[in-house]
Amino acid sequence: MSVSRRDEVLTLAERAKGFMPHNEGLALFSFALELGERIPSSTWLEVGAWCGKSALYLGAAAEATQSVLYSLDHHHGSDENQEGWEHFDATLVDPRDGRLNTLPTWQGTIADARLEETVIGLVGHSAVVARHFHQPLELVFIDGGHGHDVAWGDFRAWSPKVVSGGALLVHDVFPHPEDGGRAPYEIYLKALESGEFVEVASEGSLRALRRVR
Repeated sequence: MSVSRRDEVLTLAERAKGFMPHNEGLALFSFALELGERIPSSTWLEVGAWCGKSALYLGAAAEATQSVLYSLDHHHGSDENQEGWEHFDATLVDPRDGRLNTLPTWQGTIADARLEETVIGLVGHSAVVARHFHQPLELVFIDGGHGHDVAWGDFRAWSPKVVSGGALLVHDVFPHPEDGGRAPYEIYLKALESGEFVEVASEGSLRALRRVR
């Protein structure tokens, strides 16, 4: 990947609809790039795609290392995205059924970045897809719903699929309750307490862990 191509995708990522601060997105790109350079042509998966913002940061690193990113979401939004909540966006409501539908926006985001051969969309519920997904993963990024059951379900379903030496990235890790939901912080602590992962880097609310056994 040329510098101009990298900058093109990262600029689109900064402008894309989503909630990830650009400094955390650049860190996500850097963490993934390091992993991809260490284990090229690898297979990655993100849980929680929303409108494709994080998929661009990860996708830029995947393209640069001949890797593939599966971007998984049911595309109907988490609890915090629904009407009456802080992160509700009325422009994403599908008039046919009145539900949020971020899939068309995600598709446009990936197409505009010319990443359709690198970022592969998976549409469905995380637990269902995980039961039928047997490919070992060099990188898993957990950024789905922040409710207790949803976040723990994502962690239990996908973290065992990370290969030795692979990366587990967790977003929205807030040690102080007043800053955000507890579940991402709790699964981050659980990963460390298990002895299977060690922390290698962090930026803002983003934590990068490596599987050691």
